[in-house]
Amino acid sequence: MSEEVQTTGRAKRLPRAVRERQILDAAVQVFAQYGYHSASMDEISEVAGVSKPMIYTYLGSKEDLFAQCIRREATRLLEAIQAGVQPDLPPDMQLWYGLRSFYRFVAEYRESWTVLHRQALVVGGPFAAEITDMRKRAIELVAALVVSAGTRKGLAEQAEFSGEGLSAALVGAAESLADWALDHPAVSDGVLASWLMNLVWLGFNDLVEGAVWKPAES
Repeated sequence: MSEEVQTTGRAKRLPRAVRERQILDAAVQVFAQYGYHSASMDEISEVAGVSKPMIYTYLGSKEDLFAQCIRREATRLLEAIQAGVQPDLPPDMQLWYGLRSFYRFVAEYRESWTVLHRQALVVGGPFAAEITDMRKRAIELVAALVVSAGTRKGLAEQAEFSGEGLSAALVGAAESLADWALDHPAVSDGVLASWLMNLVWLGFNDLVEGAVWKPAES
């Protein structure tokens, strides 16, 4: 048993929901540290303080457990972002608050982000499909803000045409910056969100106002 992962003692009987959360917490910790292939059910059992047969009974095989971890952490991440978006504010401020909540989540739950963005994509297969679904939901959230901004300025059709593609680019940029931020913890969530807003929102704003860049004719 590695000393790098904190263990707990064998727990007493608990409600099923509490026990499942305990197992998932341990699994996220172990998967984040060792990766899917190197993580063992014995290690997860030890960290969770439950027997290995209990893990199989409650959450299934290692593959099932990893999938449950991805779904739970993806849901928690999206809920954190949506909770940060303040619908009574202009679209740009809604996006800034959403990004700030995203970076705050990554900073506070590094293991969750590691499992979602690094481990799941490396393993691929059905796990990558879970991440694709999470990204799709995030893109839809951003696109709605872009369309809202365009509608306010009378350019809804143009914003709708380009909003989804540009939102996909923004989500990709946000994820890349989150990975960078893991190695630069001194940079605050507000600063990270502002950096990304300065990179992308000014372009969004120009677009919905009709100021579109075009390549020079050769």
